[in-house]
Amino acid sequence: MNNNILSTKFLGCDSDFSSAEIVIFGAPYDGTTTFRPGTRFAPSAMRIDSIGIETYSPYFDADITDFTVNDFGDLDLPFGSPKKALSMISETAEYIFSNNKKPLMIGGEHLVSLPAIQQAVKKYPGLKIIHFDAHTDLRQDYLGEALSHSSVIRRVWDILGDNSIWQFGIRSGTREEFYWSSEGHTSMCLHNFDTLGTAVEEIGGSPVYLTIDLDVLDPSNFPGTGTPEAGGVSFAQLIAALKTVSKLNIIGADIVELSPHYDHSGASTALACKVLREVLLAMSI
Repeated sequence: MNNNILSTKFLGCDSDFSSAEIVIFGAPYDGTTTFRPGTRFAPSAMRIDSIGIETYSPYFDADITDFTVNDFGDLDLPFGSPKKALSMISETAEYIFSNNKKPLMIGGEHLVSLPAIQQAVKKYPGLKIIHFDAHTDLRQDYLGEALSHSSVIRRVWDILGDNSIWQFGIRSGTREEFYWSSEGHTSMCLHNFDTLGTAVEEIGGSPVYLTIDLDVLDPSNFPGTGTPEAGGVSFAQLIAALKTVSKLNIIGADIVELSPHYDHSGASTALACKVLREVLLAMSI
């Protein structure tokens, strides 16, 4: 595989590819961002700032170094060609899955989840999706474009159908999106994670892909994103949710929609680094 390996790796993710259980890679793409761009800078910013956190998580009482994690680097994605960028992400996800490893992708905007999920369902029939987000992402299209970060979960539904997608933290979308979901196409929990435990019981041992749009967090916790939405969850609530989903068979995941330069304090990037650490552990324990 051709990838652009950075000299700076995410803290504690030093295993070689062949021995790794989990493989991190960056998808620095924001070509369909509908409001404030900048998520393309997230993967490199997170690697640099990861030096400011510890490899040990007191929440899981586990350490990243207890497991074998490889940082595969960032893909060198082209501007102006969403289909080519998505194809490159798809090839990378396929390569990781074909080597019986779990991908953890750092976006980029939320559209980058689509090709990874497409490859996940090829490897794991019966795949289920856990989706944390402020936005429904269920539009049929955005300004006539079907491939958009505003429509990514609708495209996922096109692949998986009903009874496969659980959405949490949702608090923004069109009337049509909310009504369409309420017809039974997705299971949506508004504003919080109240029904997450029930979802975990329903999903059982099925393979799960976890996709986290960091704007699920309240902007007071996480201002560094392109489309901030008031009324979000706290960091503590998100960590509790990750501990709940760690009971599932998570075969892949992504973290998307950090735009580092909208938070000059660096706090949003630091928070994203801690979320990545906790997701790594949720996938491993």
